[in-house]
Amino acid sequence: MDVIGQQFWDLWGVHSASILLLVKNLAAAAVILVIGINLSKGVRKLLKKADSKRLQGDGTAIPLLQTVVHHGIIIICVIMILNIFGVSTASLIAVLGAAGVAVGLALKDTLGNIASGIVLLFLSSFRKGEYIEFDSYNGTVKEINLFTTILETPDGIYISAPNSSIWGSPLKNYSRNGRRRMELSIGIAYSDSVDAAFQVMQNIIAAEARFLKDPAPQVILQAIEASSVKITIRAWAANQDYWDIYWETTKIIKTKIEAAGLHVPLPQSDVRLVQG
Repeated sequence: MDVIGQQFWDLWGVHSASILLLVKNLAAAAVILVIGINLSKGVRKLLKKADSKRLQGDGTAIPLLQTVVHHGIIIICVIMILNIFGVSTASLIAVLGAAGVAVGLALKDTLGNIASGIVLLFLSSFRKGEYIEFDSYNGTVKEINLFTTILETPDGIYISAPNSSIWGSPLKNYSRNGRRRMELSIGIAYSDSVDAAFQVMQNIIAAEARFLKDPAPQVILQAIEASSVKITIRAWAANQDYWDIYWETTKIIKTKIEAAGLHVPLPQSDVRLVQG
């Protein structure tokens, strides 16, 4: 046996236990890492396939969840590997926790937006393409990301709203139910026939095929105002037809009311002079 071989066996005799332990730990660490990577891939695939409609039909929530799951699994794997090699993970976790608290206090507004964004995605209060209103803002949802929600108003204005401002406010979703009720009103003179006005409104309803049949449209005397009697059509329409019907029918109502000999009065006030 040559000198090098003898030195190797001498080294093995002294450190064999340590070497075997190191090899065992490296093998265990490799197994944990492989399992963690494959587990991350598997969970990400499941998130993409299962329940995607409930989470967010436009696919916004899935990438966020995949990222959170991936980093969470990798962090757990790293802590397990460090524990195998004898590193005190308890103190490491304590340090990470303290650092997390400090970062959280420094970035509480940012983290609040992240938390609000996650809640909004899970609750599906609104989706991409829906028209919403909150506070004094309204528009079509163009994007929902981790920090902000991007809207576009009907006149093309870009709005970037922090997620926390949306979560903390009452929200109206005009698109979610697929239909809306409209009220189309006109005032007639006190001297005009209410029955004649009702008949004109009923004829308008019958001629408009886009009004939904259920619930059925109504014609009501909504109010007796200072200088007119307010007659109103209440009718439901699909969201995509709502504004076209509203604008067209508003014009038709005025035209038909006047053609029937009824009057649309101007506001009037009686002024009396009292001499002292």
